[in-house]
Amino acid sequence: MTLKIDIDDGAPPYEQVRAQISEQARSGALPVGYRLPTVRGLAESLGLAANTVAKAYRALEGDGVIETRGRNGTFVAAAGSAAERELASAAQGYAERARRLGIAEADALGAVREALRAAYGD
Repeated sequence: MTLKIDIDDGAPPYEQVRAQISEQARSGALPVGYRLPTVRGLAESLGLAANTVAKAYRALEGDGVIETRGRNGTFVAAAGSAAERELASAAQGYAERARRLGIAEADALGAVREALRAAYGD
């Protein structure tokens, strides 16, 4: 695993750690089951505070990218399973809310497309 922190980057260091690990897991550079360094170990190697790396690991765990197995360590999670479940749940909730509000299906779908364009910068 190779991570680089750019102090001139506008993103906070924890976000740089989170984004790089997430991308490496998504691309397969970090395979499912890969054991990540300890928070302290990674913090030392990157010259960061342990709390910075811990914050990145918490965000990654919340996103379903990694999983902590107690004293056994932190590992790359099965590809997208938790993230896909969370996405499906959010989509279901949105669809139900749109229907309760009386929004037509085409209009609800259009709102999602616009939100995705804004989020992804397309």
